[in-house]
Amino acid sequence: MSSSTKKTSTITFRLDEKTIDGLRNESSNRRVSTNTLVNQALRQFLDWGMYESTVGFVIINKQVFIHVFGKLSQKEIIDIAVRVGKDEVKNIALFMKGRMDIQSFLSWFELRMINSSVQVSHIHEDNHFHRYVMKHELGKNWSIYHKTILELIFEEVFNKKIDVKIDKTMISFEFSE
Repeated sequence: MSSSTKKTSTITFRLDEKTIDGLRNESSNRRVSTNTLVNQALRQFLDWGMYESTVGFVIINKQVFIHVFGKLSQKEIIDIAVRVGKDEVKNIALFMKGRMDIQSFLSWFELRMINSSVQVSHIHEDNHFHRYVMKHELGKNWSIYHKTILELIFEEVFNKKIDVKIDKTMISFEFSE
């Protein structure tokens, strides 16, 4: 549904002046209306933010994360992904989306990447072929971790083959429905 055809409602909130000034300044900086900025912030909260602490996410500085994750061997990364990561990802995606099918999982996974400051490109061709390309700055081990999890979930949960390619700054994967 495009934004011009979405059904809207009006609601009134009382906000302190400092909050309103902050919203107006940020909307001006982003060159969007204050209404658009508030809608984006509320949507982000409803899609992601309200679940963060419930599902166990913690915030960590990118450079600290890169340093810690980079100290692990490839074997240790794969072991973490197999023993803990796969099940945690499945459970979190199910909890946040309410179901576990390819569409809901990929919707969740894309949100997770975006909320991890990862740039995501999704190409969907002929209603059957999907290609995701994700650009990140989190290192080869982060790519290995997600490659392992994606391959396991697609094989074990969706009974589908997935072709995942990685390097230290990119993850791409494709599959056909």
